[in-house]
Amino acid sequence: MNFQDAFSWINIRFLLSGLSVTIQVAFFTIVFSVILGAFLGVIRYYNIPYVSRVLGWVLDIIRNLPLLLIIFFAYFALPQMGLRMNVFWSTIFSMTVFESAMISEIYRGGLKSLPPGQFEAGMSSGLTRNQTLIYILMPQAIRQTLPSVVSQLIALIKDTSLATIISLPELTHNAKIIYGQTTSYVIPMFVALAFFYFVICYALSRFARYLAKTMANS
Repeated sequence: MNFQDAFSWINIRFLLSGLSVTIQVAFFTIVFSVILGAFLGVIRYYNIPYVSRVLGWVLDIIRNLPLLLIIFFAYFALPQMGLRMNVFWSTIFSMTVFESAMISEIYRGGLKSLPPGQFEAGMSSGLTRNQTLIYILMPQAIRQTLPSVVSQLIALIKDTSLATIISLPELTHNAKIIYGQTTSYVIPMFVALAFFYFVICYALSRFARYLAKTMANS
């Protein structure tokens, strides 16, 4: 183990550049997945004839596929079908597809857990179906599902490391390059990876607790 040389400024800067890519991928994926997941969850909750059933089959297939397989498909197979993306957007696309399928099921479960009388009360008060969903049901479902959604997003952040297989210059990829120089850097890089991932995931969990407390008091 050689912590002093492993944590030279050049290596630290290289790790931070990888951390920046990891944060960017996680940010875009979280935004897209939460929005798309909520939309898909609502469609399944509405139980639209044929549409919801077919969508359910597609989402079930995606949820039961390894994320690594979806990453491979986005990066290697989609260009053969005419859709070309660089490694950064291929990662975001594949992770958004996978995480949206997961989050949609969480939201659908949250909506279905609400008493049906609330929907009927909203409709009887003069609200439209969509207004009842937006103003009455969704706020309650979001509060109920927040812990599960946050757990999924924390897993998402850790799953960004899978993109090292297609050479995305994220945190794990850059750490591998550093400890590839000498075996004495392996443990220091593992320590650095554990530290950075812990800080990101812990910060997200703390923010979620603050958000949950704010929503509970509102």
